[in-house]
Amino acid sequence: MAEIMKVMGLMSGTSLDGIDAALLDTDGEDFVRPGPGLTIPYDGGTRALLRQALETARDVAQGAPVPHSIREAERLLTQAHAEAVKTLLERARLPREAVALVGFHGQTILHRPERRWTWQIGDGALLARLTGIDVVNDFRSADVKAGGQGAPLVPLYHAALAKNSQLARPLAVVNIGGVANVTYISGDFVLAFDTGPGNAPIDDWMQRHAGVAVDRNGDFARTGKVNDAALDRMLANPFFARTPPKSLDRMDFGMAAVEGLSPMDGAATLTAFTAASIARAREHFPEPAMTWIVCGGGRHNATLMQMLQARVNAQVLKAEGARWDGDALEAEAFAYLAMRSRLGLPLSLPTTTGVQQPMTGGRYWKA
Repeated sequence: MAEIMKVMGLMSGTSLDGIDAALLDTDGEDFVRPGPGLTIPYDGGTRALLRQALETARDVAQGAPVPHSIREAERLLTQAHAEAVKTLLERARLPREAVALVGFHGQTILHRPERRWTWQIGDGALLARLTGIDVVNDFRSADVKAGGQGAPLVPLYHAALAKNSQLARPLAVVNIGGVANVTYISGDFVLAFDTGPGNAPIDDWMQRHAGVAVDRNGDFARTGKVNDAALDRMLANPFFARTPPKSLDRMDFGMAAVEGLSPMDGAATLTAFTAASIARAREHFPEPAMTWIVCGGGRHNATLMQMLQARVNAQVLKAEGARWDGDALEAEAFAYLAMRSRLGLPLSLPTTTGVQQPMTGGRYWKA
């Protein structure tokens, strides 16, 4: 049996809402025992800096040099993650020596797998120096360079958790962050892909039209009416019919179809779009999923959850209904993947990212 170690995972998702940190005892294979976790929200200035990095990255993709603003965003992001490590160690009353490794996802600012390019800012060497703990980062590049989508990467952790679950199979695990993705598990078979937009278009709409970062609980969307014509136009995007594997960048879906709608109707329509695109994932399942588990920030949006429940003919649970921590799960996953990286085990499979063979990855930084 492989050695069980305590690993910390760090995740900053496409919603740009903050840092999730979580501890996990794992052997990198079948044994996973989640520990404490926390979320540290970004302040408005950090969120604005990261949003600017997202927009500037598209210019770099067109050949512009990497500007100082992105390098500054990377430095501040890394320092914020170091503070998250320190805070979680203090809350868990652990010395840093108790943690063998940190899995540091960083912040995705551009994802173009068709060009064999993915970009997560975050300085692994600096984080190792600041924390005094060995770090694994850059989880996606090897997969993308080998022809994979580089996403989603959480499915192998979903499968490890599911082995200890008594839930009815087949099982669909949906993560609703800025982008939404699904893991389909049936026996030892694992299929995964991005389903479409998650919270990002809703958040962007709320920021523009209501001056707030999120539609808390879906209360704003609940006051509006779904515009079916706009919804149909968005669902006509060829991405949804495309056979997996497939992945998305946060900025891949614009909001042209809802421009001109009232703020409330736009929010309702974008929320319905996220629910409908997740439900369309069923078109690619070998057989229907009997249970759907929803993780990520989107599970807190009651209107979105109701819309999803109405579209899938199955039980829909929040992560907590499966006794999983829906806030910490992605951070736990990158702890698990960091351990697998150090053991040289696969982080992705042909059925999760489309890479030709099981692929390990990650870059290791000694403290």
